[in-house]
Amino acid sequence: MSLLAMFPGQGSQRPGMARDLVRRHGAIAVPLLERAGRTLGLPLAEICTTGTAEELAATDITQPALVATSLVVYEVLRREGRFAPGAVTGHSLGEYTALVAAGVLDPLDALRLVRVRGRLMAGVSERTAGGMAAVIGLAAAQVEAACRDASRHGLVEVANYNERGQTVVSGEAPAVAAVCELARARGAERTVPLPVGAPFHCSLMAGLETEFGAELSRYRFTDPHTPVLSSVTGEWIRSGGHARELLRRQLASPVRWVDVLATARDAGFADFVEVGPGRVLSAFARHTVPEATVRSTNDVRRIAALIDESSHREKDIS
Repeated sequence: MSLLAMFPGQGSQRPGMARDLVRRHGAIAVPLLERAGRTLGLPLAEICTTGTAEELAATDITQPALVATSLVVYEVLRREGRFAPGAVTGHSLGEYTALVAAGVLDPLDALRLVRVRGRLMAGVSERTAGGMAAVIGLAAAQVEAACRDASRHGLVEVANYNERGQTVVSGEAPAVAAVCELARARGAERTVPLPVGAPFHCSLMAGLETEFGAELSRYRFTDPHTPVLSSVTGEWIRSGGHARELLRRQLASPVRWVDVLATARDAGFADFVEVGPGRVLSAFARHTVPEATVRSTNDVRRIAALIDESSHREKDIS
């Protein structure tokens, strides 16, 4: 059964997200976190194990901390469980972790890039009163219509097509509030403001593309040794150069997660594993591909179960 590894994006972080990883798998987790921290000049080991919610709220801290923790989980699975997915993908920020897993990016280069990415995105937040909100219980086309109708209040666009009943909008705060009001009036089950540091994945981020594109050009991108699904297009990444271009476009483009899961399903993937903190992507997969097997690695118990399963599979093959 083909297995797709899914790496989470911003919003899946939590205080202490690497604490139990360090306790249970310290020989792998500690060197990785310490090396990442030295590279970025951040106390990442402390942030990921004992950092507060307030510390993790800053976008330029959240992004490298989440990628570092997801990389630790992946390395634990790979080294202790011989975890070898047939393909990888990542939700927005998680695409950087997926590209590391696919051999496209060096892990430390990925962390350097997300540190810059976080700083640039945080700068937009400082200049613009923006926000994001999830609309639950309406079709995506209805949310798109609400964005058009709310545009007199400011810029607002669909940022995430997460699943058929959940669409996220992003933009200037008054326009996001107007979309939420319209959505509820038109039958949405509820609207949920998201605790993020900037209006991600909308045109307010377009001004960053040139600067971040120049940063991306400084790093080496190789062709993937494992297939990668892009959350920008919902399709397969063709080459290292294609991956670099998609990361540039990602800043102001919506996340097409519904398309990612549909493409994976159509390609024969029936086993979906969320690799990193949280269970958001697992929920999306269960709702979108209900016939699939879906697991998360949100805690060391689930990680241990996956390692045990992988070890038994390896013995059966041999």
